[in-house]
Amino acid sequence: MPPVTRGQDQEAMKAEQDVKITLYWLEKSRSQRILWLLEELHLPYTLKTHKREHQLAPPSLQQIHPLGKSPLITISTAARPTPLVLAESAFIVEYLIEHFGPGLAPARYAAGTKEGEVEVGAETEAWMRYRYYMHFAEGSLMPFLVVALVMSNIKSSSPFFIRPLAAMITGAVESKFLHPNLQRQFDFLESQIATSPSGGDFLCGKDLSGADIMMSFPLGAAKRAGLFAEKEHPKLCAYVDRLDATEGSKRAVQKIVELEGSCEEL
Repeated sequence: MPPVTRGQDQEAMKAEQDVKITLYWLEKSRSQRILWLLEELHLPYTLKTHKREHQLAPPSLQQIHPLGKSPLITISTAARPTPLVLAESAFIVEYLIEHFGPGLAPARYAAGTKEGEVEVGAETEAWMRYRYYMHFAEGSLMPFLVVALVMSNIKSSSPFFIRPLAAMITGAVESKFLHPNLQRQFDFLESQIATSPSGGDFLCGKDLSGADIMMSFPLGAAKRAGLFAEKEHPKLCAYVDRLDATEGSKRAVQKIVELEGSCEEL
């Protein structure tokens, strides 16, 4: 069976399923990229916004999912009136793309590949990158950014009389562990963008994919925090700017501005 391509009729797919989607959006969270994906797919959805309480997700989200984290979405159809609850960014992105937007995933095999010719290693480079970066965003990059955020909070919130000690400890963590690892990650991503399949502007090739949407949150946060800059990582900076400039991303930001007055990001 030939791979599904970007040219498939997505409108017909959506109409067949009569889908009702609700996104439970939380300020300063990963949920913004799910909103972007919904806009990118032109899916109808209901948006329910939530505010943080003492920097944490509010207890109200636990009524949707026991862990009470964001993003969360619920999906119901005429055939399935009891809502399906989905959590975890990568799972949500993959699920929505598989059902409603296969064009946001690169073809797994080269055009014309027959079922009997499928074997280990036959996947396209674009698809291999797609699956890799769906997990890299949270599995490899985001943990270091969380450490960076924690170190920053320790330095800024420590009582005055212990601030020198806090600065010494956080400085050691940053210089010996955090910065070397982040530098390695950003150098790697710079080279990946430079070698994008078919000379594309995105991580998996010429077209935007779900992997780019997944990467938008950690890279956007890192760029705003000054963890990488144009001098050493020009391609990476330009890539983040391209993601922000996509129509779907801009529509998602505008949606929150209209509802909340602003769209603050980490």
